[in-house]
Amino acid sequence: MISANLLAIFYLISGILFILALRGLSSPETSRQGNLFGIIGMAIAVTVTFLSIDNFSSGFFYVILFLLIGGSIGAFIAFKIPMTAMPELVAGFHSLVGLAAVFVAISAFISPEVFNLGTSGNIKLASLIEMSIGAAVGAITFSGSIIAFLKLRGLMSGSPITFPGQHILNLLILISIIILTYFLCLNQSSNFFWSLIAISFLVGFLLIIPIGGADMPVVISMLNSYSGWAAAGIGFTLENTALIITGALVGSSGAILSYIMCKGMNRSFFNVILGGFGGTDQTLSKTSKEQKPVKSGNADDAAFLMKNASSVIIVPGYGMAVAQAQHALREMVDSLKKNGVKVSYAIHPVAGRMPGHMNVLLAEANVPYDEVFELEEINNDFANCDVAYVIGANDVTNPVAKTDPQSPIYGMPVLDVEKSKSVLFVKRSLSPGYAGIDNDLFYRDNTLMLFADAKKMTEDIIKNL
Repeated sequence: MISANLLAIFYLISGILFILALRGLSSPETSRQGNLFGIIGMAIAVTVTFLSIDNFSSGFFYVILFLLIGGSIGAFIAFKIPMTAMPELVAGFHSLVGLAAVFVAISAFISPEVFNLGTSGNIKLASLIEMSIGAAVGAITFSGSIIAFLKLRGLMSGSPITFPGQHILNLLILISIIILTYFLCLNQSSNFFWSLIAISFLVGFLLIIPIGGADMPVVISMLNSYSGWAAAGIGFTLENTALIITGALVGSSGAILSYIMCKGMNRSFFNVILGGFGGTDQTLSKTSKEQKPVKSGNADDAAFLMKNASSVIIVPGYGMAVAQAQHALREMVDSLKKNGVKVSYAIHPVAGRMPGHMNVLLAEANVPYDEVFELEEINNDFANCDVAYVIGANDVTNPVAKTDPQSPIYGMPVLDVEKSKSVLFVKRSLSPGYAGIDNDLFYRDNTLMLFADAKKMTEDIIKNL
């Protein structure tokens, strides 16, 4: 058995490695190193936790067995999953973190003496509060992540699902969770405990169904934060320093990331939770489409414009991810570079369905990091750009965000694509994006619509180049 002092030192080392992991993941150039730090930190934490237990009973055989089974399943899924499906994978894994917190809380409540929390019906008050918080947040994380997964996977409508009195119902349920926690601490009845968990599962479901597809990047980072706080709460219950540190790091970093995402959309966190922004079912009337002239072209037109340009800015979006066009895009860019064209990539903070989604896809296609720029770094360059190639992005390029106070995306920072000399917009149709509104960029004089699958259009452009 490892001593308490040595255990604390190893947990401290793990915590430092987790901090370095987060620091590394803040930039594409250092993300691999960040992942490595996280892996080493977790390996140390798990190993010393096993070594800290003095009585290795036969039950540890099952623990190791299920660790191997779960680890193998996780590794297989991570290996097989395409990069385009990364958002729903993250949502799915968040749900498992929340469920694990619920299971640990249940174990601690049923057998508190095993965790040195007292006896059944006489659990220490502080431990009971921590246990209740961990179980509630874990249950909310689980059910909320399941809904996010279904929306991202397309198994459930990405539109906000709302009904009259929804916010009042959510408020009443949250109040009931506080009341149940109070009575649970008062008499430690199992009925209150199971009711608390059941209602918490319901809250997660009700919190996520009114959130539309356009707000999914915030939802992903928010659920990431929830999973961290759930783990931290259970860490206090188990008096496990490593779990507390890890949970707090994940929870705080997820909260900060949620703030950054909300700032990127000019929306408050509470507007995301309560607003129902991002309806995909809203469509334009046929009359309004016919009244606006649209210039459309083909791959030959696009190749001619880009071949004769001195600078091209690529604006990737979720459409590129769905079509898995990142490799074809990289090939097209290589052809342009051979012709002496300067090429850059412009990334909006909420492009795609999770923070950094576009960066991950471009990295998979081996796009050099120094060619990829965030909105603040490249937005002024559009005015001097010959061609902007928008591949699957929609709301993040919509000029009405700057001009129409009545628009649901008004005030949201967008890429100034319309300032380019020519805009090539690759899209299957004129349908609105996840915000459910028409994109004024479609009808600008300098825009040429390329109606096609993003991958096929890019491959056709390569042939013409």
